[in-house]
Amino acid sequence: MNRGLTAAQISDLPASIDLVTAARALGIGRTKAYELARTGRFPCAVWKVGRSYRVRTSDLQTFLGLTTTTPTPPQPQPQSGSRRKEG
Repeated sequence: MNRGLTAAQISDLPASIDLVTAARALGIGRTKAYELARTGRFPCAVWKVGRSYRVRTSDLQTFLGLTTTTPTPPQPQPQSGSRRKEG
């Protein structure tokens, strides 16, 4: 029996992975993964490269909710009352 991948193992994957590895992370069997990829129903975007299928690891991480977004720091606001009246 093929075990799934942990979040730590997924974070250590290269930028793109083969379909079987992506399926393993999702808990999908090999045969079902190829069927889903052929019919355009695999949960992540799949690219056919030559005779193989590839999945971008970042897409897999996003689908699994493993990506963390860095909050944007607040932008400084102009201070009110700092304008001079010209006259």
